[in-house]
Amino acid sequence: MTAQLRGSSLTYDTIIVGAGSAGCVLANRLSASGQRVLLLEAGPSDWHPLIHMPAGIARLANNRRLNWNYRTEPQAQLHGRSLWWPRGKTLGGSSSINAMCYIRGVPGDYDRWAQATGDARWSWAQVLPWFLRSEDNTRGASTLHGSGGPLGVSDLRYCNPLSQLFIDSAASAGFARNDDFNGSTQDGFGFYQVTQRNGQRCSTAAAYLRPVRERSNLEVRTGALVARVVIAQGRAVGVQLHGHRDVIEAGEVILAGGAVNTPQLLMLSGVGPADHLRDHGIAVHADHPDVGGNLQDHLDICTLDGSTQKITYDHLNELAAGWRFLRHRDGPGTSNVAEAGGFVRSRLATDERCDLQFHFVPALLDDHGKHRLPGYGYTVHACYLHPRSRGRLRLRSTDPAEPIAIHANYLGDEDGHDLKRMIEGARLSRELLSQAAFDAYRGKPVFPEQAISSDAEYTDFIRRKAETIYHPVGTCRMGSDAQAPVDSELRVRGVENLRVVDASVMPSLPSGNTNAPVIMIAERASALILNETPAPVALSQA
Repeated sequence: MTAQLRGSSLTYDTIIVGAGSAGCVLANRLSASGQRVLLLEAGPSDWHPLIHMPAGIARLANNRRLNWNYRTEPQAQLHGRSLWWPRGKTLGGSSSINAMCYIRGVPGDYDRWAQATGDARWSWAQVLPWFLRSEDNTRGASTLHGSGGPLGVSDLRYCNPLSQLFIDSAASAGFARNDDFNGSTQDGFGFYQVTQRNGQRCSTAAAYLRPVRERSNLEVRTGALVARVVIAQGRAVGVQLHGHRDVIEAGEVILAGGAVNTPQLLMLSGVGPADHLRDHGIAVHADHPDVGGNLQDHLDICTLDGSTQKITYDHLNELAAGWRFLRHRDGPGTSNVAEAGGFVRSRLATDERCDLQFHFVPALLDDHGKHRLPGYGYTVHACYLHPRSRGRLRLRSTDPAEPIAIHANYLGDEDGHDLKRMIEGARLSRELLSQAAFDAYRGKPVFPEQAISSDAEYTDFIRRKAETIYHPVGTCRMGSDAQAPVDSELRVRGVENLRVVDASVMPSLPSGNTNAPVIMIAERASALILNETPAPVALSQA
């Protein structure tokens, strides 16, 4: 299909591809400056009521209209299993289907980004103001928290009693209590703060997009799958939608589709590994071998015990919970399910950062909750935060509707570094659940199915049961080296007027959940584009 330009006058200053965690932020900030902005989203509007009721995540797992439902290629180190990768396909993207845990990471994460990019603007000291700018924390403003920003950050309105027992168990095991993982230290166990406002999910669509949808210079189109960025004479001049001939023109194109969709679109547009693109008959505009490379994700292992008491969320009265949520915005319907957790610097940690993260779920959670188990129970997730394994993405075809091949390469590092840390996380999970606080509730072990102790037994358990905890990043990494597809201002090297703003630009994984860092990246990017400095934030000492 031959693309046809519509004419010389530009309808839009900026086209943003992807209305997810980053795209909604960009649409808000850029349109506020007077730019004419077009925001394109392949999925539908975020109308579904279960998006907005936090506990609705349990029923969104299999919704194919709101989820890209990717699967990896068979994983050699995980008994050849193909892992499910959910990604949001609606306004708000993955912020509309995630567990809402608000975690920034730690200063060392961003100082490493600054080193990788050669740009101090990505250091902790210089990204913190952009976190603060986004945040509206119900605890109020402080040196480390913002108030009055678009993104609601709240304490949970309702928690299952077992979540408190998990925190108590961690204290019994000798770990610190921590009531703010985004405070002066990340180490310890406590309740997560969540991206909610008034008991409802506060996705980036709710926080950033909904308040400005009526701006005359902002257009939002859903159901709009982009087939390629149109590049002419080394410049991005617009995009072409799947099934359409015309080119929608703009002064700049920003890709915000996430760590899977953005590198796929770049490759389809002729930006990526040259030989791979030629194999698919794609004309090469910029040879970038690392587009689709440097893929990182947090692998997660779940330890499950049965419960002798029926207080878990396994057989919740959903009608009653939904009615209470609608009437009062409280009760189990406001739960993010993963209510409590913690961070640990294990005996195997190699630097100053915590290397293990835990999420506690007062329910039996197998295969992301898609496999409903009988009875009642509870689950501890454990993931290693700084994996050395690197994967890659590769095209299957030139059809943008065909999912890209995900070679995640979990546990693929040469010296077993990642596996040793996963074993440590699984051992600590069992130690946490063995504390006296759970004595009155503890039933039979579910996974592992029986007591295990040796490294070989834990290795087999991990290879059989480990899954993603939904944090893929790095596939269009920013860096100071010529091989990095994106520079420190998020511009694609070799193509003018084209940027990437999403999780794919992260040089390395942050220490924790990735949604808050993506929002910060979009705030930072908007300011780079508009040449802004952080808005003043009223702060008091923490």
